[in-house]
Amino acid sequence: MTPIASVGWPVLDRIHLFGPIAISPHGLFIAIGFLAGAWWMLREGPKRGVSAEHINTMLFWALVGAIVGARLFYVIAHFSEFAGIGDMLSIWRGGISLLGGITGAILINLPLIRKYGYRFFQVMDSAAIGMAFGIFVGRTGDLIIGDHLGKPTSWLLAWTYRGGNLAGFDCVGGQCAEMLQGNLQLGITRAGATMIDATGQPIAQGVGVHQTALYDMISALFLFLFLYWLNKKPRREGVLFCSFLIWYGCTRIVEDFLRVDKRFFGLTGSQWTSIAAITVSVVLLVKWAIDAKRHPEAAMGPAPTTEFVPPREPSAGPS
Repeated sequence: MTPIASVGWPVLDRIHLFGPIAISPHGLFIAIGFLAGAWWMLREGPKRGVSAEHINTMLFWALVGAIVGARLFYVIAHFSEFAGIGDMLSIWRGGISLLGGITGAILINLPLIRKYGYRFFQVMDSAAIGMAFGIFVGRTGDLIIGDHLGKPTSWLLAWTYRGGNLAGFDCVGGQCAEMLQGNLQLGITRAGATMIDATGQPIAQGVGVHQTALYDMISALFLFLFLYWLNKKPRREGVLFCSFLIWYGCTRIVEDFLRVDKRFFGLTGSQWTSIAAITVSVVLLVKWAIDAKRHPEAAMGPAPTTEFVPPREPSAGPS
């Protein structure tokens, strides 16, 4: 059956340079997305009194923390799928968590934030716009390799297979298959997508599948535009970062319902992480709103730094 409307393109799992040398579009755009987000933080940080030199140091450690956190969160959520420590450390085989990467980047920088004498939200508000933009750019790699595919669907943005080796799938002769959690199997061809259970019975069919990386990319773009607008006027310190957490957390909760993944008490690890972040952010925003009514003179929170006074020099890394 020909879909009335859908999206699709041939996927490309490797960009071959010369001989056996090739690079993954996925890793390439993760790097580009990180650099794009870093540029925004370097642009916004000094406006909030954060030294560009210190930002560069924090960005270096953020990269380290993101790599460790992204893999660690994925391993924790899929622990039973790994044969041993070596398998867990084989990050080049795929399997990372974006939320884990963000968490790792933040946690590894907490000692530096304290050492430099900055406030937590002073730094994280500087990073919020950049994180949204970095996610938007970085998701390009997921689209190129055909990653983060969800359940079969026939809706307007159903993603249809147009050829190539899908990430995580075994593709032979234009037919791609992947084993999912719960002994389910997802099969994708140019004609459509079918999900079958352990007995071989189809439980879902469609002209394509949900491309959750595309949804994430679109949401991140609108989040970036929203934060950019929000940042045009002075806001209480923490509002930008909490707004990022609420918006992006809600996005991830919805997206994971469109996928088949390992679940804990009915929800994925990303959904539980998002719920925790959203809850804390909402509580803070409500508290700040109440405080603003009671004490209008303190509604903006800590005053932004207009002149930067260099604190003591940091050591080689966070303590």
